[in-house]
Amino acid sequence: MNKPTRYFALLSLSVLAGGCASMNPLARESWDPALPEDPAPRAAATGAIYQAGHDIPLFENAVARRVGDIVTIRLSERTNASKSSSTSTKKDTSAELPGPTIAGRPVTVNGVEVLGMGLENQTSFDGEGSSRQSNRLEGDITVSISRRLANGNLLVRGEKWITINQGQELVRLTGIVRPIDIEPDNSVPSYKVGNAAITYAGRGAIADANAPGWLARFFSSPLLPF
Repeated sequence: MNKPTRYFALLSLSVLAGGCASMNPLARESWDPALPEDPAPRAAATGAIYQAGHDIPLFENAVARRVGDIVTIRLSERTNASKSSSTSTKKDTSAELPGPTIAGRPVTVNGVEVLGMGLENQTSFDGEGSSRQSNRLEGDITVSISRRLANGNLLVRGEKWITINQGQELVRLTGIVRPIDIEPDNSVPSYKVGNAAITYAGRGAIADANAPGWLARFFSSPLLPF
């Protein structure tokens, strides 16, 4: 195998690998749920009602606030984007160069001036483009608190798998929630989740039928010069 053929084969394999990785959002391993932190060792119970690490303030709702607690995220994502452009240009150019005169008269053949010259040019361009995209995701997903940040905000993450007949659906979310945004029913709307990363994907017979094959992804790669 000569060098050009070898380089082309390596480029093809890299494109295919990149295409497969980009088309498979389920390649990452599932997350393990965050578990509550073990309370610090303490002396034997003395019969008191108060238990350290499990107290709830008298004037505070019993909502998620510790590592391992769960909170429901209300998915309410809607995006609409549109863009249009239009360009029109036109240009006319003309130039005339009269022929020379000899003895006060132009050079003619059969009464027609032959040395006179002229130039005319007309150019025009019309271009138009438009783009529109709309996305909508609604539902609920219950996640767990994996970390409490220094400023009191909560890092949450979780996923939900749904198996229906011959396919599986995945909803995965990670982000940062302010404790003040947690409603009394222990829920938070998704538009109040900071640095939110929401994934909705599926796999199975239906998902495979809606995805292009590896050869089609290869020829649609931006690395190809065609």
